[in-house]
Amino acid sequence: MTGKCHVVKSRPKVDEIARMAGVSKATVDRVLNNRPGVQEHTRAHVMAIAASLAETPGEVSNPGKIGLDFILAGGTNPFIADLALHLERQAAVRPDVDVIIHRLNGIEPEEIAEKLTSLRPSCKGVGLIGLDSPAVREALRQRIAAGVPVLTLVSDISHVGRVSYVGIDNRAAGRLAGYLIGRFVPGARGKIALIAGALAYRGHEEREMGFRHVLDERFPLLEIIAVREVKENPERAYSEVRTLLAEEPELVAIYCIGAGHAGIARALKEAGREKSLIFVGHDLTDDTRQYLLSGVMDAVIDQNAGVEAREAIDRLVRATRNETSISAATIRIQSVFSENIPADA
Repeated sequence: MTGKCHVVKSRPKVDEIARMAGVSKATVDRVLNNRPGVQEHTRAHVMAIAASLAETPGEVSNPGKIGLDFILAGGTNPFIADLALHLERQAAVRPDVDVIIHRLNGIEPEEIAEKLTSLRPSCKGVGLIGLDSPAVREALRQRIAAGVPVLTLVSDISHVGRVSYVGIDNRAAGRLAGYLIGRFVPGARGKIALIAGALAYRGHEEREMGFRHVLDERFPLLEIIAVREVKENPERAYSEVRTLLAEEPELVAIYCIGAGHAGIARALKEAGREKSLIFVGHDLTDDTRQYLLSGVMDAVIDQNAGVEAREAIDRLVRATRNETSISAATIRIQSVFSENIPADA
């Protein structure tokens, strides 16, 4: 017998499948009509989302299994979709867990806090990607006070008593981004823009801090002229970068701290700057893989979503069994370029 994973459901429309899967509607259309041009892991993920949306809504408890709920805020962020896929895969091979994944449209703290307070009664452990905000922290403290262990994923949350954190060292990731741009830009001189997903994510704030510090230490002639927060929205990223390119002709590099790669790539292509401006971002997905291959992106700082999913489920299960001293799982950071793109997992 294997574990079971549910994805919270709504009407099975193409745009809803695309949103939940973190892919374009065109990709969903290709998958549903069995047309080529989609990688196999993406095809499987889209089909799983489509099947879950086609089911009757409701949460089915599994007696004898440990109920784990994962709350993944971030809307259409492709990395969040990849993480959800890997959580599904891990749950499918675990005979002891019943996993429900809650995909939230936005990143508003009130929405995250509300979801935390309305989880199923059989929930025994919570994994969360959430904002480090008062509303979210208070909701987490209430869960923990009720005896439900909480684990943070990808971006940590301070002072809540969580049992563990599973993710990369985000400050080190920001330093690596700064180092790469410093080495890429001729003479390590010029103007840089930072496109932040949401600085209320502690991880994004840490990435910016690390980026700034390495520039101060090693590349003092590189100047950060703009920080634009796009709330993980590719359209906002497109608008911000389009404006920056028009106003700052001396811009030499962009560091995308969170989501928004699609909007940035689109703006660079429209301006004819996709080959002359350095573009570094995070997370190897179907989109960023193509941007590397086409030369729009110069480097991607990747974290292994499969390892994160495995470690998160393992640590939450151990916490529900009252194990103590569960250490954090620091995921290895990998720099990916067009020449070393790994094969699909």
